[in-house]
Amino acid sequence: MTIQELTDRMNDFVTAMGWYEEDSPYQQTPRSIAISLALEAAEALEHFQWGEQADPNGLAEELADVALYLLQLAYLSGVDLEQAILDKLAYNYTRQWPEKTEDVSPQGN
Repeated sequence: MTIQELTDRMNDFVTAMGWYEEDSPYQQTPRSIAISLALEAAEALEHFQWGEQADPNGLAEELADVALYLLQLAYLSGVDLEQAILDKLAYNYTRQWPEKTEDVSPQGN
Protein backbone atom coordinates (compact mmCIF):
# COMPACT_ATOMS: atom_id res chain seq x y z
CA MET A 1 0.00 0.00 0.00
CA THR A 2 1.30 3.45 -0.90
CA ILE A 3 1.50 6.56 1.25
CA GLN A 4 -1.31 8.05 -0.85
CA GLU A 5 -3.52 5.00 -0.32
CA LEU A 6 -2.92 5.14 3.43
CA THR A 7 -3.71 8.87 3.40
CA ASP A 8 -6.93 8.19 1.51
CA ARG A 9 -7.96 5.55 4.04
CA MET A 10 -7.20 7.93 6.91
CA ASN A 11 -9.26 10.65 5.20
CA ASP A 12 -12.14 8.20 4.70
CA PHE A 13 -12.12 7.50 8.43
CA VAL A 14 -11.94 11.17 9.46
CA THR A 15 -14.77 11.99 7.06
CA ALA A 16 -16.89 9.09 8.34
CA MET A 17 -16.40 10.35 11.91
CA GLY A 18 -17.52 13.84 10.85
CA TRP A 19 -14.28 15.43 12.03
CA TYR A 20 -13.89 17.55 8.89
CA GLU A 21 -17.22 19.25 9.61
CA GLU A 22 -16.97 22.91 10.67
CA ASP A 23 -18.95 22.26 13.87
CA SER A 24 -16.89 19.21 14.89
CA PRO A 25 -15.51 19.35 18.42
CA TYR A 26 -12.40 17.67 16.98
CA GLN A 27 -11.29 20.24 14.43
CA GLN A 28 -8.73 18.79 12.05
CA THR A 29 -6.34 21.72 11.77
CA PRO A 30 -2.60 21.43 11.19
CA ARG A 31 -2.05 22.76 14.72
CA SER A 32 -4.38 20.26 16.41
CA ILE A 33 -2.96 17.38 14.41
CA ALA A 34 0.66 18.43 15.13
CA ILE A 35 -0.17 18.44 18.84
CA SER A 36 -1.79 15.02 18.54
CA LEU A 37 1.25 13.72 16.65
CA ALA A 38 3.58 14.85 19.45
CA LEU A 39 1.34 13.33 22.11
CA GLU A 40 1.18 9.99 20.32
CA ALA A 41 4.96 9.98 19.82
CA ALA A 42 5.31 10.50 23.58
CA GLU A 43 3.00 7.54 24.15
CA ALA A 44 5.29 5.41 21.96
CA LEU A 45 8.26 6.57 24.05
CA GLU A 46 6.38 5.67 27.23
CA HIS A 47 6.66 1.99 26.27
CA PHE A 48 10.41 2.27 26.87
CA GLN A 49 10.20 4.27 30.09
CA TRP A 50 11.26 1.43 32.38
CA GLY A 51 13.30 -0.81 30.12
CA GLU A 52 14.87 -1.51 26.78
CA GLN A 53 12.03 -3.71 25.53
CA ALA A 54 8.46 -2.75 24.72
CA ASP A 55 5.37 -4.86 24.31
CA PRO A 56 5.23 -5.27 20.52
CA ASN A 57 1.43 -5.04 20.35
CA GLY A 58 1.20 -1.91 22.48
CA LEU A 59 4.07 -0.27 20.63
CA ALA A 60 2.54 -1.17 17.26
CA GLU A 61 -0.70 0.56 18.25
CA GLU A 62 1.12 3.75 19.23
CA LEU A 63 3.29 3.73 16.11
CA ALA A 64 0.15 3.34 13.98
CA ASP A 65 -1.33 6.39 15.72
CA VAL A 66 1.86 8.35 15.02
CA ALA A 67 1.80 7.32 11.36
CA LEU A 68 -1.87 8.25 10.93
CA TYR A 69 -1.38 11.67 12.47
CA LEU A 70 1.73 12.19 10.32
CA LEU A 71 -0.21 11.33 7.17
CA GLN A 72 -3.00 13.69 8.15
CA LEU A 73 -0.65 16.54 9.04
CA ALA A 74 1.06 16.21 5.67
CA TYR A 75 -2.32 16.12 3.92
CA LEU A 76 -3.70 19.15 5.76
CA SER A 77 -0.48 21.10 5.16
CA GLY A 78 -0.21 20.24 1.48
CA VAL A 79 3.06 18.36 1.93
CA ASP A 80 3.86 15.54 -0.49
CA LEU A 81 5.13 13.23 2.25
CA GLU A 82 6.56 10.63 -0.11
CA GLN A 83 8.63 13.27 -1.93
CA ALA A 84 9.64 14.92 1.35
CA ILE A 85 10.93 11.58 2.64
CA LEU A 86 12.87 10.92 -0.56
CA ASP A 87 14.32 14.44 -0.52
CA LYS A 88 15.37 14.12 3.13
CA LEU A 89 17.02 10.75 2.55
CA ALA A 90 18.95 12.15 -0.42
CA TYR A 91 20.03 15.15 1.65
CA ASN A 92 21.11 12.93 4.54
CA TYR A 93 23.58 11.18 2.24
CA THR A 94 25.32 14.53 1.71
CA ARG A 95 25.55 15.48 5.37
CA GLN A 96 28.62 15.15 7.52
CA TRP A 97 27.89 12.75 10.36
CA PRO A 98 30.05 12.28 13.44
CA GLU A 99 32.13 9.11 13.50
CA LYS A 100 31.46 8.23 9.89
CA THR A 101 33.29 4.94 9.29
CA GLU A 102 32.69 4.33 5.60
CA ASP A 103 31.24 5.98 2.52
CA VAL A 104 27.61 5.21 1.89
CA SER A 105 25.46 5.91 -1.12
CA PRO A 106 21.74 5.75 -1.80
CA GLN A 107 20.31 2.30 -2.46
CA GLY A 108 17.48 1.39 -4.79
CA ASN A 109 17.24 4.62 -6.80
